[in-house]
Amino acid sequence: MANTNSNSQNTESDVVLIGAGIMSATLGVLLKELEPGLTIQIFERLDVAAAESSDAWNNAGTGHSAFCELNYTPEREDGSIDISKAIKIAESFEISKQFWAFLTQQKNFQLPETFITPIPHMSFVWGDENVNYLRKRYEALQTNALFKGMQYSEDRDQLSQWMPLTMQGRDRNQKVAATRMDLGTDVNFGALTRNMFGMLQEMPGVQMHFNYDVKDLKKEDNGTWRVKVKNRDTGEKRKVRAKFVFIGAGGGSLRLLEKSDIPEGRGFGGFPVSGQWLKCTNPAVIDQHQAKVYGKASVGSPPMSVPHLDTRVINGQRALLFGPYAGFSTKFLKEGSYLDLIKSIQHDNIIPMLAAGIDNIPLTKYLINQVRQSPEDRLEALREFYPEAKMEDWELEVAGQRVQVIKKDKEHVGVLEFGTEVVSAADGSIAALLGASPGASTAVSIMITLLQRCFPDKVKTEAWQTKMKQMIPSFGQPLANSPALLRETRAFTNEVLGLNSVTVL
Repeated sequence: MANTNSNSQNTESDVVLIGAGIMSATLGVLLKELEPGLTIQIFERLDVAAAESSDAWNNAGTGHSAFCELNYTPEREDGSIDISKAIKIAESFEISKQFWAFLTQQKNFQLPETFITPIPHMSFVWGDENVNYLRKRYEALQTNALFKGMQYSEDRDQLSQWMPLTMQGRDRNQKVAATRMDLGTDVNFGALTRNMFGMLQEMPGVQMHFNYDVKDLKKEDNGTWRVKVKNRDTGEKRKVRAKFVFIGAGGGSLRLLEKSDIPEGRGFGGFPVSGQWLKCTNPAVIDQHQAKVYGKASVGSPPMSVPHLDTRVINGQRALLFGPYAGFSTKFLKEGSYLDLIKSIQHDNIIPMLAAGIDNIPLTKYLINQVRQSPEDRLEALREFYPEAKMEDWELEVAGQRVQVIKKDKEHVGVLEFGTEVVSAADGSIAALLGASPGASTAVSIMITLLQRCFPDKVKTEAWQTKMKQMIPSFGQPLANSPALLRETRAFTNEVLGLNSVTVL
């Protein structure tokens, strides 16, 4: 996709999308497919799409389907496992795959191997307590068709076949267990996002503008939004009016939501968490690992810091990462300002932010300890997953910024949330997406929810319903309770997305 600015000075548009990440790309394509006559303008502050949270090096890349992420299946006080969140996320990822399969069948969309690869998803634990938890988790997940085909083992020989690096040199007396799901995928969300924007740019009425900062948002008396933008290269300022605005600017969304001054956006705050990876530089080591192996998060750590030894495919090349190691920065974007956190503090969110801070002191301590880590500390953490790891085979890579949502709460005054939050005006004229994981993997479901909120009358029409079912064959039907439909849609998406090495049970 060309990294050029549009020279058009159009001041009227049906839709303005702020931020050129996975969310804006998904919403833009959905809207143009549902309503081809819409005019859309996209504004991105950097010179290329998907350079922040959607970029391959800034995003975990796991097709988050709850196959391996233990934080999606918490243990209840009575010892049982709650799989409700896992079911919701797994179903959402299936919806994403259906939409990507639809796009892949379009003539102006790139081949699926540019963005999705079959990679087994594994959970790995050690110690009696954790092994007992994983066994119960496996048994609980087997009650739902979404997780049919998952394997569980405590056999060291079996585990050595599944993940040789993880088992080589491991204490023979250590009790270990793992689950494996061959249906897992690695997704390059940066490539996928750029593919979608490439498709959008070929549609009439769509214009992309790079190197533009959105300076202000104001609702006018006639119900439209006046969006003030500034070209970062030339300093040129101009105004664009739109009937609908979506703020999909990742960590930058909170400040823009505050500028909109809609009542629904008041009281939200943000807590930034940065990250780093260890990236393997030894091809011989990279070739020995073929899985995404997730463990349990440390006590007090954010869910996005769940450690994993992760096979990736980035720009056609195999890679091996370990991490992420969490950190703290006052920036809300990787290419942001150290003043972002301070500028986000408003009179309506300072109390919720302080309350959330008091309630999350263990998280603060965890982040401080992560920032203070030495290379030897990071290597020690890696050796829990790869006992024979050598310092010279790994280098540090900076990951992206994530801004966790802080919002008002009656009981705690303010709470820190680790998911995503769609905030929309009562009249549906503007919406923003706040939060982080597992956003990219569930982008399609999130944007469908946004459409239902902001375009409720349109969504109910026969035309939109028909088109939604064309793009997402299972639309309106719960896959979690429909094994036959799930098998049918998985077979379809596997064939179209080139995932046929995976057996659908």
